[in-house]
Amino acid sequence: MGACMTLNPEPQANGRGPQDPGDSVAWVVAAIARFERPLTQYVSRILHDHERARDVVQDAFLRLCLQRRDDVEPHLAEWLYTVCRNRAMDVRRKEQRNTGFSDLATENHPSDQPAPDQAIEQREESARATRLMGDLSDNQQEVLRLKFQHDLSYKQISRITNLSVSNVGFLIHTGLKILRQRMEQNRAPHGE
Repeated sequence: MGACMTLNPEPQANGRGPQDPGDSVAWVVAAIARFERPLTQYVSRILHDHERARDVVQDAFLRLCLQRRDDVEPHLAEWLYTVCRNRAMDVRRKEQRNTGFSDLATENHPSDQPAPDQAIEQREESARATRLMGDLSDNQQEVLRLKFQHDLSYKQISRITNLSVSNVGFLIHTGLKILRQRMEQNRAPHGE
């Protein structure tokens, strides 16, 4: 994705004068480097389509180019995840109106190439957890992914999802408890 230039001739609220376009470009480029991949993974989970997720994330970065750095920088991660989530939800609603529910698309995720036996075990464990996670509510699935796949705080998740911090904590706690119980039941030998 190419960088954008934000030319803002207006003085900044801090009185330091106009933003330096070079600083803005470097800031956006750094944001892309840090957040593009995790945002694409996050949106892919919402849309079940990697290519559409990339489009949503690219749109978010284009919107970032139009924002004043001082307004967004203190909460950049929250801002990006919120913009991506809202846009992904819009895309999903539009698609559901047009085509109804469709089968999940195959997702492509790069791997770190663990040893073959570890890879098999990880795939089985991951598939089991993913399958079991599918039984959780949409809110539980989303907050768990934001917390553990994207390493966001409860407060950040709260702002992204418009849920209270205590509700986020409750959803994560109960979701993990349910997953642990189901994973243990899955591991137990049949017939016990």
